[in-house]
Amino acid sequence: MSDVYFEDVVIGAELRSESHVVSAEDIGRFCDLTHDHHPLHTDADYAQSRGFPGVIAHGLFGLSLMEGLKTALKIYENSSIASLGWDQVRFLRPVVAGDAVHMVFRFTDKRLSSRGGRGVVTESLQLVNQRAEPVIEAVHVALVACRQATQAA
Repeated sequence: MSDVYFEDVVIGAELRSESHVVSAEDIGRFCDLTHDHHPLHTDADYAQSRGFPGVIAHGLFGLSLMEGLKTALKIYENSSIASLGWDQVRFLRPVVAGDAVHMVFRFTDKRLSSRGGRGVVTESLQLVNQRAEPVIEAVHVALVACRQATQAA
């Protein structure tokens, strides 16, 4: 399923991304990018003293990775207009360097926008580790183009 327009959305349809192995370098680059160098993300001894097996990724790293893994599926390659927001974000388990994670995506709702030629699509997403454990779950709302409006342009 690629290049999904509003009319193409099937409620309940589910997609799965490729797996990505999270590296210590990934976590370090996210620290640098966000200026968040908390020792949970940079110091294995500190993270272990807090009950983790080693440095953990930022929750927002995982959320961003879910969006990136979704984008790699090219679901909205030409139909995306905007992200309208994230809801019900839950960080369920830590993501540790070496974890292999993938994203599971499901369409849960859709409605036409009050502004013509576009629709609002609700998605349920989970980031899942190599042990089939959900580590992050969230609901995302996206604004996507209608195919008919695109063809008329």
